[in-house]
Amino acid sequence: MKRFAPYILFLVGSLTAGLQSPVKAQETAGNDTTRLIAATDSIPAQAPEKLSLFQKVLKYFNDSNEPRPDKKFDFGIIGGPHYSSTTQLGLGIAASGTYRMRRDSVTQLSNVSLYGDATTTGFLLIGIKGNNIFPENKYRIDYDFYLYTFPSDFWGIGYDNGNNNANKSSYNRLETILLVNWQARLFKNLYGGFSTGFNWVKGSDFTKPELLNGEPHEVTSTSLGLTFTYDSRDFITNAARGVYMNVNQRFFPTFLGNKQSFTRTSFFFDYYHRLWKGAILAFDLHGEFNYGDVPWNMLASLGGSARMRGYYEGRYRDKNLLETQLELRQHIWRRNGIVVWVGAGNVFPSFSRFEWGHTLPNYGIGYRWEFKNRVNVRLDYGFGKKGQSGFLFNINEAF
Repeated sequence: MKRFAPYILFLVGSLTAGLQSPVKAQETAGNDTTRLIAATDSIPAQAPEKLSLFQKVLKYFNDSNEPRPDKKFDFGIIGGPHYSSTTQLGLGIAASGTYRMRRDSVTQLSNVSLYGDATTTGFLLIGIKGNNIFPENKYRIDYDFYLYTFPSDFWGIGYDNGNNNANKSSYNRLETILLVNWQARLFKNLYGGFSTGFNWVKGSDFTKPELLNGEPHEVTSTSLGLTFTYDSRDFITNAARGVYMNVNQRFFPTFLGNKQSFTRTSFFFDYYHRLWKGAILAFDLHGEFNYGDVPWNMLASLGGSARMRGYYEGRYRDKNLLETQLELRQHIWRRNGIVVWVGAGNVFPSFSRFEWGHTLPNYGIGYRWEFKNRVNVRLDYGFGKKGQSGFLFNINEAF
């Protein structure tokens, strides 16, 4: 009651002044003001309530998804334990931020994510990725850089080798990857520009080196290329509507340090449509086609955290890959949501040797928690052929 005393005194004084003559009211108001000041001075100041560490953490996450249009850079950090059938028990941390280079209603939000992970199997990962949108959407830079070491499994090259459980072998993998696309807006939602990439891998302690077909264990691949993008998504990392299309043509010539020259053509097509309240239907189609003498680590690999979730990444690999998925995303309550998806993928050496019977099925279910405004933490559990399954922890939607 004491903390409201000054406001009650002020209210009573104002009402009393309103019922008296102007002169008397002025005198009374002056006296009330004096009493108000005295009353206020007589009330001891209350120190702000101290929060425990648990309360501070809880408040941080409770407030983390509130829109902050006044902030130039809206940044947050989340981390914790996780489990994957591939990497086993681990501790991961992810930091996500959104920003605009210019505060206007035209420029899309840029985003950046920093992430790290360590697991009991010896898997260590650190990386950064994002999309930087320049004022009025005139230019954009998409980038992805990560470095990791991992005791990996290898089945060889081609569908038949990957489908043979007896081929499973192990090796230690150290790899770094950098991909950057620079693009300028050509027309509304249409961008074009240049891409560059660098990949270095060193494999060691292969239990079945014959599966490499005599290829070197250490490979460096550097590329230059062209890229074109059509992007009408309303929000890059968590779209509710729009279309995203990208075609990327990369060249790996020997004069850039590649031991053998080859080329790669890849494309992405994503479509997003709102079905009913809180429900979004998302469709994804991806293809990758390599030509020439492609090293073992640069072949198209099926599986991972974005597509064909639940398959061991790289178990099925070949020169070419086609994969698709359809996902239903449903908001449930407050910051919680779920997703379900179905998909399929196929790896093949050439179009003339494509076999429908080698198409691999995929399906799964996931949980979503809105960490920042329209930035989700996702927990997915995917299933595939031959009893393959995998649990995935990541930030932002799979596509």
